[in-house]
Amino acid sequence: MRSKRLGNELRRLRRAKGLTVSEAAVRLGCGQPKISQIENGKRGIRPADLTALLDLYDVTDEGRRRSIKQLARDIHKVDWWTSEGPLTGTTLTDYLTLEADSELIRSYEPTVIPGLLQTENYIRQVITPANCGDQAEARVQTRLKRKELLDGFPALRLSVILDQLALHRIPGPREVISEQLHHLVDMGHHPNVMVQVLPLDAKLPVDQYVPFSIARFRGEASLDVVWLEHTSGGTLLEQARDVHVYMQVWAELTAAALSPADSRSFLSELVKEIAL
Repeated sequence: MRSKRLGNELRRLRRAKGLTVSEAAVRLGCGQPKISQIENGKRGIRPADLTALLDLYDVTDEGRRRSIKQLARDIHKVDWWTSEGPLTGTTLTDYLTLEADSELIRSYEPTVIPGLLQTENYIRQVITPANCGDQAEARVQTRLKRKELLDGFPALRLSVILDQLALHRIPGPREVISEQLHHLVDMGHHPNVMVQVLPLDAKLPVDQYVPFSIARFRGEASLDVVWLEHTSGGTLLEQARDVHVYMQVWAELTAAALSPADSRSFLSELVKEIAL
C-alpha cells in the first residue's frame, strides 16, 4: 500500500513536470525499468535517489518533501499486524495500512455498523468460526485492536453516516443490540468522532450509494483517497476525478442525514423502543 502510494505520487510529479520515464532514468543514471518499478510500487527507492527525483521534479515546498520522504521511510515500518499470519497477504492488510496512516476517515455504511464503532459483542456476532473458519478469533482481535486508533495520539478523526437500516440489522439478542446503540451514542460525544443517521425518509438522488470510505492521509492534508469494499476484497481509488465524485456524494449524504445531536437523540429513542 505505501509503496504504491509513493510510486503514484512520484508518477504524478513526473507527469506534472512533463518528463518521460526515460528522462527520469537518465537523471538517476539507471534504466527505465527501475523507474517503472518504483512508480508501480514494486520496489523501494534510496534516499539519495528520492532527493534527486524531487529536485528534478521541482518539488521545493519543504513540507511536501518531508512528507514524501517520510512515506518512503514508512515503507519499511513494521506494523502491529505484521505478525498476524492469517491476515498476511489479504485485502485486510491494505486497509489496515490505509487506516493507520490516516488522520481523518469519512465512512458511509448502509447495512452494517463500521468496524471502529462496533462493540466486542457485535463483532463476535458477525465474525464467527462458521463464516471465517480458524481465522475468526484473529479477526476479532484485529478489529478490537483497530479501535485503539480513536484513543491514540494523535487520535484518528472519524466521521460516519449510518443508514437507518443498519440500525435495524444489528444481529444478536436485545442486550447486544441495546449495548451497540448505547455505544454509538457514547462515541458520538467524543471530540474526534461524529455520527450521523440517515433516516429512511431522507431526500436523496435515485442512485443507490454503495458503502465507501474517504481517507485523508496524516501529513498529507491535501491528499484524499477512496476505499471501496466489496465481496471479493477492496479497491483503492486515487485519481482526483474519482475522489471528487465521492466527495460530492459525501456532501449529499451529510446534508440529508440528521445532525450529530439529532442522531444521538434518534439512537437514544431507538434504545427505549428496544427495551419495551
